Amino acid sequence: VQLVESGGGLVQAGGSLRLSCAASGRISRLNVMGWDRQAPGKERESVATIDRDGITNYADSVQGRFIISTDNAKKTVYLQMNNLQYEDTAVYYCFVDGLTEWSTGFRSWGQGTQVTVTQ
Repeated sequence: VQLVESGGGLVQAGGSLRLSCAASGRISRLNVMGWDRQAPGKERESVATIDRDGITNYADSVQGRFIISTDNAKKTVYLQMNNLQYEDTAVYYCFVDGLTEWSTGFRSWGQGTQVTVTQ
């Protein structure tokens, strides 16, 4: 199972970006998809998750500004980031928990995409 991320970049504070993460491979079911991030000198933290029922969870720091969504047909998860702040600067990693066609569980990670917010 492979994940390919896109959509990172440089944006001014108050601006928006949309991250995408497409999964490919022998996937029979996607259970949870989400995004983590890691800022320089800080630990990786969970940003947002969405499960197969569409239930979402957000970090307090992004609640009301970020929106996670999926296109199950495309096996893609998105992160719409609005009103970006300097503190959102980080490398963003997507992940997927699911089952392969052989009914084995897996968690796969994307390669990471840099988001830089300037003040």
